[in-house]
Amino acid sequence: QVQLVESGGGLVQAGGTLGLSCAASGSVLRLGAMGWYRQAPGKERELVALVTTSGSTNYGDSVKGRVTISVDKVEKTGWMQMNGLTPEDTAVYYCHAVLTPLDSEIPNSYWGQGTQVTVSS
Repeated sequence: QVQLVESGGGLVQAGGTLGLSCAASGSVLRLGAMGWYRQAPGKERELVALVTTSGSTNYGDSVKGRVTISVDKVEKTGWMQMNGLTPEDTAVYYCHAVLTPLDSEIPNSYWGQGTQVTVSS
């Protein structure tokens, strides 16, 4: 079964650094775009960082200048690092990727299970 497995997150002090990783598991033929989104209580899910199939990156306005994203398409794994954390960064962070399963060869959208990030002041 194709899925995304996230790691990282937890409790971080304000001003600290967050590191998240996301690995595609199962029989995956190809990794396309990959990114992270976050959702705080009472708010809509928003883009944090994204790497497209061409390798270009997009960052959410609230995190620009503080976040970097990288992807290894051979390992089918991505990493995100965010610096200068504030309590406003507290949210559930979700990995998203376009994966092509080996058995279907049709790209599809997948979400990770989400990981809680809490920034203490």
